[in-house]
Amino acid sequence: MEVILRTDIKGLGYKNDLVAVKPGYGRNYLIPQGFAVLATQSNKRILAENIKQAAHKAEKVKTEAEAIATKLSSLTLEIKAKIGESGKIFGKVTTLQISDALANQGIEIDRKKISINVPVQTAGEFEAEVDLHREVKSNVKFVVVAE
Repeated sequence: MEVILRTDIKGLGYKNDLVAVKPGYGRNYLIPQGFAVLATQSNKRILAENIKQAAHKAEKVKTEAEAIATKLSSLTLEIKAKIGESGKIFGKVTTLQISDALANQGIEIDRKKISINVPVQTAGEFEAEVDLHREVKSNVKFVVVAE
């Protein structure tokens, strides 16, 4: 079953992508939630027209994302956490904490676009991946320190 995505869906695709999914996933989840529409001939024509009209705007968004990526690559965030005697963190560092630390630096990024690849359980230096645009990804360094 082919569907056209209306929003970015992690692991599946980006907005306006034409993707093939299993019929149950498309019929029971993507279409009722408004995340996708059925890829009929008329919807494909509408999609092509929308992409043509949005090409200029997309280029502007991409250059903005690249500018943010250069800022992020040179930035090191400091995340404070409660640390026990053995050096382990009580709880864990989440993408929400990284998003808040970026907001304090003046960079607004949704927490859903940030992913931490390695579980952060001790103090030290780590990296998180930020998905800014379908073609622009960046890594941001963060240091976990004791409160």
